[in-house]
Amino acid sequence: MFFGVWLFVLGVLGASNLIIARKPDARELIAKLAPYQGWIGAVSALWGVWGVISCVLNLGMLSTHLIWWVTWMATNVILVSLGLLLGIGTLKTFIKQPQAVQKMDMLVAKLAPKQGVLGLIGMGLGAWCLVASFMFL
Repeated sequence: MFFGVWLFVLGVLGASNLIIARKPDARELIAKLAPYQGWIGAVSALWGVWGVISCVLNLGMLSTHLIWWVTWMATNVILVSLGLLLGIGTLKTFIKQPQAVQKMDMLVAKLAPKQGVLGLIGMGLGAWCLVASFMFL
């Protein structure tokens, strides 16, 4: 359940421009989360990388728990994508290799135009994770 809430919050931060454009009164609530955006993004990116590795190591679940495995992989891909977009500044403070920083900048440049859509997908997957946690537990 925590995972779904975390992903929903990450999605809200990712799609903040789209949300504020439709509901201007949401600006105050999103502004309360904004100071923590870098750390939320950095933790999400690292958590997502670990999750993608775990998904690949557990490919056997595809035959028994297809929906849960696909959800697991999709949420981790969104965690990595939005985490990099939102936490790039924080992550750069820990990475000292110029080649790695350059590759991260190139990846972020590719993902940046899709940030709003990734945020909406993150919110949807977060909501699905909340519902699924009640259905399948």
